[in-house]
Amino acid sequence: MARLSDPWHVLAVKSAARTSEYFQSKLGFEEFLKVEEDGWRFVRRDSCVIMLGTCPDDVDARETGCHSYFAYWHVDDPDALFEEWSASGAMLMGEPADKEWGMREFGVTTPDGHRIMVGKSIR
Repeated sequence: MARLSDPWHVLAVKSAARTSEYFQSKLGFEEFLKVEEDGWRFVRRDSCVIMLGTCPDDVDARETGCHSYFAYWHVDDPDALFEEWSASGAMLMGEPADKEWGMREFGVTTPDGHRIMVGKSIR
């Protein structure tokens, strides 16, 4: 059976340029590809890649409720990442907490309201 590895996320945003800047300045990503004529920006941090596509007329992610969640990233140290992102001014959703499902996790949002959870197994 073929092996899946290193998924790339695709995210529709109001402005790929603005969202790329947020991922770079607040979340520590680097932009490695820009396709201006099509409105795409690609950002990465370690093996995590996000393809940001400009879709200015789409519904705002905040209006989609629970459907605004788009990723769960496993990290080696959620507390250190929380401190890093907190210091940078990222839009955080609570502090790291141990959950009954065996994860220590917290969340972060994008400028368009997409929600990302990050965590580590504590079992």
